[in-house]
Amino acid sequence: MKKWSSLALAVMLSTAFALSGCGGNNNAPTEGNASTPTNAAATEAPESTTAAETAQDTLILGRGGDSASLDPAIVTDGESLKIAHQVFDSLLEYKPGTSEVQASLADSWEVAPDGLSYTFKLHPGVKFHDGTDLDAEAVAFNFNRWSDPATEFKFEGDSFDYYDSMFGPEDSRVIKEVKAVDATTVQFTLNQPQAPFLQNIAMTSFGIASPTAIKEKKENFKNEPVGTGPFVFKEWKRNDFITLDKNASYWKEGLPKLNKVIVRSIPDNSARFNALQNGEIDLMEDLSPDDLSTLEGNSGLQKIERPPFNVSYLGFNFKKKPFDNVKVRQALNHAVNKQAIIDAFFSGQATAAVNPMPPSLWGFNEGIADYEYDLEKAKALLAEAGYPDGLPEPVTLYAMPVPRPYMPDGKKVAEAIQADWEKIGVKTVIESPEWATYLDDTKAGEKDDIYMLGWTGDNGDPDNFLYTLLDKDAIPSNNRTFYVNEELHTLLIGAQKETDQAKRSDLYKQAQEIIKADAPWIPLVHTTPLLAGKANLKGFVPGPTGTEYYSEVYFE
Repeated sequence: MKKWSSLALAVMLSTAFALSGCGGNNNAPTEGNASTPTNAAATEAPESTTAAETAQDTLILGRGGDSASLDPAIVTDGESLKIAHQVFDSLLEYKPGTSEVQASLADSWEVAPDGLSYTFKLHPGVKFHDGTDLDAEAVAFNFNRWSDPATEFKFEGDSFDYYDSMFGPEDSRVIKEVKAVDATTVQFTLNQPQAPFLQNIAMTSFGIASPTAIKEKKENFKNEPVGTGPFVFKEWKRNDFITLDKNASYWKEGLPKLNKVIVRSIPDNSARFNALQNGEIDLMEDLSPDDLSTLEGNSGLQKIERPPFNVSYLGFNFKKKPFDNVKVRQALNHAVNKQAIIDAFFSGQATAAVNPMPPSLWGFNEGIADYEYDLEKAKALLAEAGYPDGLPEPVTLYAMPVPRPYMPDGKKVAEAIQADWEKIGVKTVIESPEWATYLDDTKAGEKDDIYMLGWTGDNGDPDNFLYTLLDKDAIPSNNRTFYVNEELHTLLIGAQKETDQAKRSDLYKQAQEIIKADAPWIPLVHTTPLLAGKANLKGFVPGPTGTEYYSEVYFE
């Protein structure tokens, strides 16, 4: 799309778009046509117009896939959470660019000496986007909604997977009770100490929603979210764009600096980069490593690196034979040439993964050796498992249909793995349904034999990788392998209760040894995710968790 040469014309087009946004095919992506949001503020203004009047106040961001839902409590995917991060605030938040906890809706908090009680003082005068008050009763309503499997506010198809992953399943909840002491004081009572408790409640998944909106909108709340965040939800055109407007009554003074954010879904990496170069978007996620040299040669653009804090992996479905056989899983580990994949698809922006958590995280076990690429050893293990000629039936391999920070092109990587496995007599059928279906299918575990997924850490704690992704309590929410190891479970629960970080680190190192031997995954790579933006984009601080506020963003 070419930039218009007149500010007046751009404003007219923007107005026309707003009036026509509800029409058309809501399921078809629109890229580079007259109905696509244009960046009017990127044009030159008449000489008589002041700089203040022409300052760009709309951010258009391009991403690889659409959100699954806009209620952060019922999702686990990053595309949904990055929108929720703008609409909702949590009790605590992470300092920009880090996983260090700081105050948010809660100004302060006290922890009982025994670690079984947390008392939070809420920031006074905060309003939800619907004008209702944020108070202790509202906080208690949200946590009680997530913890109660019989709540009337859990609608058809919903599951509170993150709550179950972070705070345990119904029969072993970490949180015993959440109650309002007074209007601005909320108290949490725990059944057992949880070392990463503060890290956990700072997550976007536990953004505080308007009880009034949930009661009134019911199942439609997932399409029309109402929080206290810096931006107010305006419109969602499926597989196309989401529009967020400035929260003019935001409780953090002077924020947000933008008037509007438009988040566009542009699945193709090259099309997304072209949109940035052509001025159709201001910021893009998941830059293909192949485009890095072009980006660095363009003075009008800037490279942005997200701190590496992720892992991509292949998960074996233990519900399907022969993947319940450890020798088969170990064989397939030996038959993946990770370095060749890195060289072919990541342009130096990745390192081979050995464990399910990144080496930058404390508790990483550096003493564990990876399964080396060795086709003969892979064949020998298959023979020991009873398959001397390879597997008799083709394997269904689910390949990610959208680019993610840890996997720029899932289908191409799957094809490389397919070629590796064919050398040891394992044939694969690659399937790649659309993203929401992909997540539903891998959670159900009925269609996939092996699936490709990844994880960006939420909160800076090893618990968020090991317990959240591989413990039996996380079945089927995030543990989509359906892998169960009781010894591992005992270690991970013990690590949650232990407050001494050195002792916790030792427990996590033991846990990684068990996981490596059992091989429920093939850890693939850890990446340094690349983003790109206009050179005059300021205030954008990428976070290691994969989400960041757009409230500080402005254009110079």
